[in-house]
Amino acid sequence: MGSDPQYAKWPLLPLAQHVFTLTNPYASKPLQQSAAKALQDAITEHKMAPFYKYLAHPTEGILNSVGEGSSNVPGKAPSRKNSVAAGMINTKNPTSSINLPWDEALYQQLHADNEKELEEFQKEEDEAVEKAGDTEIQAARGKRAEFWARVGDKDKAIAAHEDIFEKIGVLGTKIDLVLAIIRMGLFYGDKQLVKKQVARAKTLVETGGDWDRRNRLKAYEGLHNLTVRSYNLAAPLLLDSLSTFTSYELCTYSNLVVYAVLAGSVSLKRVDFKSKVVDAPEIKAILGDGEDKLLALSGAISAGPGVDAEMQDASSAPSTAKTTVVNLTTLGSSTEQAEAEMSVDFGSLAQLVSSLYNGRYKLFFQALALVEEQFLTQDRYLHEHKNWFVREMRLRAYQQLLQSYRVVGLDSMANDFGITVDFLDRDLAKFIAAGRIPCTIDRVSGRGVIETNRPDDKNKQYQDVVRQGDQLITKLQKYGQAVRLRGSERA
Repeated sequence: MGSDPQYAKWPLLPLAQHVFTLTNPYASKPLQQSAAKALQDAITEHKMAPFYKYLAHPTEGILNSVGEGSSNVPGKAPSRKNSVAAGMINTKNPTSSINLPWDEALYQQLHADNEKELEEFQKEEDEAVEKAGDTEIQAARGKRAEFWARVGDKDKAIAAHEDIFEKIGVLGTKIDLVLAIIRMGLFYGDKQLVKKQVARAKTLVETGGDWDRRNRLKAYEGLHNLTVRSYNLAAPLLLDSLSTFTSYELCTYSNLVVYAVLAGSVSLKRVDFKSKVVDAPEIKAILGDGEDKLLALSGAISAGPGVDAEMQDASSAPSTAKTTVVNLTTLGSSTEQAEAEMSVDFGSLAQLVSSLYNGRYKLFFQALALVEEQFLTQDRYLHEHKNWFVREMRLRAYQQLLQSYRVVGLDSMANDFGITVDFLDRDLAKFIAAGRIPCTIDRVSGRGVIETNRPDDKNKQYQDVVRQGDQLITKLQKYGQAVRLRGSERA
């Protein structure tokens, strides 16, 4: 095992979710009020002057573009450039009836406190340069870097972390610094920054990172893939992280389960979906009911192949677990980053998984609507792709049913899904036109049926060989022309 992770406390990622909630038209008023209070309390407690200005300043605050400031400059349209670049707010029809008021006196007080802290850090660093060694100097610089991450100044925080990165030689600390920069990118919704830093962290880990940091990076990379709609890449990383999750500075365990289940449901093949989602003990501990849930919570069900051998030794000890209600959302709350959660109802998510696998399509469509309402519209990482996710899940259900039949009645299929024939006709037509479902709909002759056109595997392989052969011949012809030209030039 390596050293304990450093620079893992700041920034507080739940605050970014609160900012999103304030501008989310799907969020309830009590939820927005709670988010506003949490933001105000955090800004005051952690003396976040730059972040307060970034959010609520009358002319520069990003929340003013959706009516969040307490005042506006007459005759000047509020700027949206910062909000669009930051990616913190809901940019699709943002709205809010809850204000985050601007208090100039409070800002000046917070700013003065920040300046005082910076002077102390500088004094500490100067004393370390004169009287101590490199370790004490780096410690003083680390405090300044964490200070900028805490108060919400993105550019200065990244610059301070990069400065330490360049001057330190310990690999584990370098990885921790890059992971902290990734969190800042996630905090502000800067996907390009996150993509670059994830690649950087992977390079560092491959040169000799310890098990814990390798494992933490899986969750970081999986969450990044989720935000850029690469659900097929996110699913294996997030699902693999469930059994050994320690990145509570990134998200809560229950949130990780939601992300892993949604990514797996939309991207995994049926066999993998069964083994890694439907029957996974970590997921049963959240979504299961009755005996399965109790077995998962007590550790009677194996945690899966992702657990390190030395960690499995601990499970050999006698278990004294009692049949009690466990608040899974508080797992890992001993870390300073984690924030207490409201109770989450996972019923719709559990129904989505079971109904899809068992082919109960009417229940599946009902569960899909509830999942969209309870999770997709409320989470800052999921809302941007909610329409795509719902569409892909409908497609998956259609494909699953149609692959078992050559001819299906429109009325029968519409009844199975609990929808009208006209809606099913229109929905299937879009997928058929896009080549996503190999079938035809016949309503002209009065039959009202769907005929599937499953391609023969041998014919498909033959067509692939012909197409690839044509491409190879074209490349060879171009190469031959280039060679002849060079030969004529030499002549």
